[in-house]
Amino acid sequence: MTNLVIQSFPPIADARATRLILGSMPGVASLAAGQYYAHPQNAFWRIMGEWLGFAPDAAYAERVQALHRARIAVWDVLQFCERPGSLDSAILRDSEVANDFAAFFAQHPLITEVFFNGGAAQACFVRHMTDAAGRANLKFLRLPSTSPAFAAMRYEQKREAWRQVLAGPASA
Repeated sequence: MTNLVIQSFPPIADARATRLILGSMPGVASLAAGQYYAHPQNAFWRIMGEWLGFAPDAAYAERVQALHRARIAVWDVLQFCERPGSLDSAILRDSEVANDFAAFFAQHPLITEVFFNGGAAQACFVRHMTDAAGRANLKFLRLPSTSPAFAAMRYEQKREAWRQVLAGPASA
């Protein structure tokens, strides 16, 4: 399989966002669809839909609007990388180019919590953002990956762990 340079999407975020969910880099299905978490077995939209009250197969724009209403932003740690396939473990480390978090956090000053969608996203962030983009008030939490590749945890356990995203300062 040939390594291709792939590019992440712009963030899903509006000025009112208080929480940020970070993945590492969209997989093949997401890149093809032009949508975050587009793989049909990825649990992200099913979990968010259960907590935010929308169908996981609702139109993408409707799902994005539900995130905006909940003041949740979504983005990826990487802007570019080389990777064959979809697995985070296949990302070539020397090809990683991180997104501009300093600019993002400057544009979204209400964000106080960052949630990592799995260990790979957290490790990638730590490799590239040792100073947390200059924001001392940020809290970080790794959540279990919603990827179908992470089968060590049942859906119900993932869903319960992800409840913490809604327990943030904007959930009231």
